[in-house]
Amino acid sequence: MSANSIMVITPYRYSGTWVFDDDRVDLVREPFVAGVPEMIDVLVSDIPDAENGFRLLFSAGPFPGYQKKLTWVRGESGGNYYRTDDPPMEGWLCPAMFKYYDEAPKELYVKAEPKQ
Repeated sequence: MSANSIMVITPYRYSGTWVFDDDRVDLVREPFVAGVPEMIDVLVSDIPDAENGFRLLFSAGPFPGYQKKLTWVRGESGGNYYRTDDPPMEGWLCPAMFKYYDEAPKELYVKAEPKQ
């Protein structure tokens, strides 16, 4: 997939954490772990009923209206750690990221919005 593409997934809460499904890349209930659930909590703080699903847009390049920029920190255990500055947080994105990118982007731009 192109590094300039904006991709969309629809995370939701399942068994106490954020997960998402993406039939296009054969992912079902793929969990976010290791700091990323807390990052998502910040992103969705103003979205009513986000636990039942919201749209998460993400891209390796900035796009109009993005909420947060995540900066690559280091690779570990097959995945990659990213951080945000405001608020300062760090989280690990698992190897499922490579279903969307050939290599870990140095930056990821994200936006959460209600399901339409």
